[in-house]
Amino acid sequence: MSNTSAQENKMVINADQGTQTISKHIYGQFSEHLGHCIYGGIWVGENSSIPNTRGIRNDVVEALKRINIPNLRWPGGCFADEYHWMDGIGPRENRPKMVNTHWGSVVEDNSFGTHEFLDLCEQLNCEPYICGNVGSGTVEEMSKWVEYITFDGESPMAKLRQQNGREKPWKVKFWGVGNENWGCGGNMKADYYADLYLRFSTYCRNYGENKLFKIAGGPNVDDYNWTETLMQKAGNRMNGVSLHYYVVPNDWKDKGSATQFDENEYYRTIGKAYFMQELVEKHSAVMDKYDPQKKIALMPDEWGAWYNVEPGTNPGFLFQQNTMRDAIIAGVTLNIFNQHCDRVKMSNIAQMVNVLQAMILTDNEKMVLTPTYWVFDLYKVHQEATMLPMILSSNKCENNGKVMDAVNSSASIDADGKMHITLVNIDLSNEQIVSCDIKGHRVSKVSGQILTSPQVNDHNTFDKPNTVKPSDFKGVKMDKQNLSVKLPPKSVVMLELE
Repeated sequence: MSNTSAQENKMVINADQGTQTISKHIYGQFSEHLGHCIYGGIWVGENSSIPNTRGIRNDVVEALKRINIPNLRWPGGCFADEYHWMDGIGPRENRPKMVNTHWGSVVEDNSFGTHEFLDLCEQLNCEPYICGNVGSGTVEEMSKWVEYITFDGESPMAKLRQQNGREKPWKVKFWGVGNENWGCGGNMKADYYADLYLRFSTYCRNYGENKLFKIAGGPNVDDYNWTETLMQKAGNRMNGVSLHYYVVPNDWKDKGSATQFDENEYYRTIGKAYFMQELVEKHSAVMDKYDPQKKIALMPDEWGAWYNVEPGTNPGFLFQQNTMRDAIIAGVTLNIFNQHCDRVKMSNIAQMVNVLQAMILTDNEKMVLTPTYWVFDLYKVHQEATMLPMILSSNKCENNGKVMDAVNSSASIDADGKMHITLVNIDLSNEQIVSCDIKGHRVSKVSGQILTSPQVNDHNTFDKPNTVKPSDFKGVKMDKQNLSVKLPPKSVVMLELE
């Protein structure tokens, strides 16, 4: 149970002491060939009655552009290590079909491939993040993919790209060398993968001005030995290392419902979201031993909540609803990443459309924005801003012996001198009053937005798309450099200070 009184939480923000930039890439997205993420969610084909640009849904693109998505990871996920990129180029009618053995055993017709993905990224004005096939692929295959996409010169791959309609190369910086190689990406040991990473990364070349940012397949949750081994053996040859962690309320056999849960399950779920703080700190501590200057990025490129699929849907499609609880998970997690932006330089929520903790749900021509989408909309103000150090003394929520901070927060100041504070009240029952002292920055005006809902399992549907949506926040008062903020139960708030 949570505490029973709304005692004051104290916060001090040192607005003149910020030295670290919150990378925009912390707000990245993930799209896998899984369920209706790609097919139906993003790609409908040029002949669809759904408005599209070269086969890509206009409504989804416009919604994602609103939240300034900085990068998009593709084609997986587990699918990446069975994907052979040459099956997805050339005339679509000639592309071979395959069975997607990981996700529902449906036919993958490869109609959405490299050209289509990079077109999507150009429409979104975001950077591509391509995950290469290490599990079932070859060094030659990945090397040629890099060449096909990025080489501006005379070569078989450059000529093939030109034959397929793209004269000039693309710029693609972010490359993942495999995915979950401890599991679906090959069930490898850390030593073996580290050696394999060195081999693959050697043959992924820089062409012209396109400098690759090479991302090693990192640990599963709290496998600190994997991180240690990778840093020790390959740290001098990588730019980033991934981290995968999913919030699962119960266990992997019966994860729990996305919409039907009681108070105990809610707090258990939020407690697991807070575990990201420990993971980031402990993996960072291992990395610090080998990289004290923090040149190598920690990149949680799969994170989010994972529940049982919605009743009556394909269990291999991982389609789940998205409630106010998910908004709180997203708010807590993004605040943690912001606070650790000296090491966390990129993250990718799983996934962007119709899968797991999605931004967007679609049903043929219909589209709905989820509560998680609105958190990303509120938090976009942090992108490329300077993280501001803070001291937060929070009340506690306790559930079955698990004690958590009731209030979670991060703050930044942007290039125009505007300060932004994002706050989450995880308490289901009690208002939390935050007394905030701003040091080193003069504030003359404050405004804000809030995301909350009467019930924590409230969610948006195609019939009721605006059940959970931000509104103007009136619960803040300013007295000189002190703010008094009244956070309603189960809420996410963004304050803007000028």
